[in-house]
Amino acid sequence: MRAPPAAIKAARASRRQHGRNAGRERHLLEPYPRLFWRVFTVNAAVLAMACALAVVVFSPGVFSSPVVLKELAIFAGALAVMVAVNLVLTRRIVAPLEELVALMRRVDPLRPGVRVSVRGGQSEAAELAEAFNEMLDRLELERDESTRRALEAQEAERLRVAQELHDEVGQNLTAALLQLARIRRRAPDELRAELTEAAETVRENLDDLRRIAQRLRPQALDELGLASALGHFSDQLSEQTGLPIKRRFERALPVLGYEEELVIYRVAQEALTNVVRHAHASSAELVLEHAHDRLILRVIDDGRGLGGDGDGARTGGIRGMRERATLIRAELRIAPREEGGTEVALHVPLSADGL
Repeated sequence: MRAPPAAIKAARASRRQHGRNAGRERHLLEPYPRLFWRVFTVNAAVLAMACALAVVVFSPGVFSSPVVLKELAIFAGALAVMVAVNLVLTRRIVAPLEELVALMRRVDPLRPGVRVSVRGGQSEAAELAEAFNEMLDRLELERDESTRRALEAQEAERLRVAQELHDEVGQNLTAALLQLARIRRRAPDELRAELTEAAETVRENLDDLRRIAQRLRPQALDELGLASALGHFSDQLSEQTGLPIKRRFERALPVLGYEEELVIYRVAQEALTNVVRHAHASSAELVLEHAHDRLILRVIDDGRGLGGDGDGARTGGIRGMRERATLIRAELRIAPREEGGTEVALHVPLSADGL
């Protein structure tokens, strides 16, 4: 059976694009003389030719015939000084371009704030670096706004699903549990054990449903605050999975906005969930502490670290944590520990009002 013509055309176009991309990558990987050395070499050659012509044309009687070694040394020294000055000036002019290229290769959208340092006077290179910095400002602003809109929509959808689970499915399961209780009272003795088992299954499903709804929309965060919500979540997770989770919260924590509290809660939720699913840890620790100008959340485990199976499954969760961190200008650090395991640290900067 032959493929449709549209599919054949799409496959050919994909192969052509892949070939162009591969050719472009090979072209970029090929070594080439840097702009600085090209400009410097041309300038040095022009200076040498100019010096030689000046001596020969305008001062033919300066050098003796034959030329002595001292005269050659003076000429070579003067030429070396001019070439050195050319080297310094060319390096200063081209430096912003080289810094711009290096920065463009290490820019990470999830780690904003990196900019090219523009040095020296006004020039095309400095203007290009300033334009690139302005472009990064616009891109980061647009990314923050689009990420905020996406996460707000996600939170709204979580709230809607949680309410539907609680109001509709939860009520239906509660009604089914009450019906089973009435039937069990009227049923003969030989059926009561099976009805009791069925009622227990419905009750367990109802409890699971409530836990899912609470994870979708943390009511404790709205009603009790960040520390109580994190404590409630860690207690539930520890009870559900059997993983001991030690908590260490400072008493006097600064006042945060709801967006900051929600980001901290979601990062802790994702980090602890990753520990349970992938780390194979025997214990974990949840820390919330206040430094001089920041609030620090730490999730520490004694598992097998970032390597091994499940790494790919964790990549999406880590990216989601980084995207949330960028919304509040926080810094997310994920690093292995010397004694084993992994530490996830979220550094949330505090404003002057929150100190």
